[in-house]
Amino acid sequence: MDLHAELQGLGYRGHYQTISDYLRPRRRQRIRVVGPAPPGVRQITSWMMRHPDRLRDEDRQQLAEVLARSPELEATSRLVREFAEILTTRSGQHLKDWIAAVRDEDLPGLHSFATGLEKDWDAVIQGLTTRWNSGPVEGRVNHIKMIKRQMFGRAKLPLLRKRVLLTAAPG
Repeated sequence: MDLHAELQGLGYRGHYQTISDYLRPRRRQRIRVVGPAPPGVRQITSWMMRHPDRLRDEDRQQLAEVLARSPELEATSRLVREFAEILTTRSGQHLKDWIAAVRDEDLPGLHSFATGLEKDWDAVIQGLTTRWNSGPVEGRVNHIKMIKRQMFGRAKLPLLRKRVLLTAAPG
């Protein structure tokens, strides 16, 4: 009614029903204010797996906001960072305490990870306490597999053998 009277004051000569018919479909539409999309699972995982010093300020702030909303995610982030600290400092003696902290939390994914660590306890402790590792061997195996994939269906074993041996030669 008020709109019709206002429009008549501006010179509109049409009927009230015309305005009502025009506005009816628009009344049913709700105007939604949509904020920015929340970060996805991959983005949050990326932030959690990265060292905190290597996060941009805005990423660090967004991660803090996400973690503040979810106690489980905050606990997961804390435990992941603690495990990363154990890995980087090679302090395997703290692993038992870390596993106990994981057991105290209700995080099934980390429970299964901790169980897997316990199944091969001796190897895990060796890997976390000694300076020796199989990195160079694993790198070489990965390189050989890459050459094999490149040559699949193109040559037989003698050529594959030559390529592997030539790339293994120093310099």
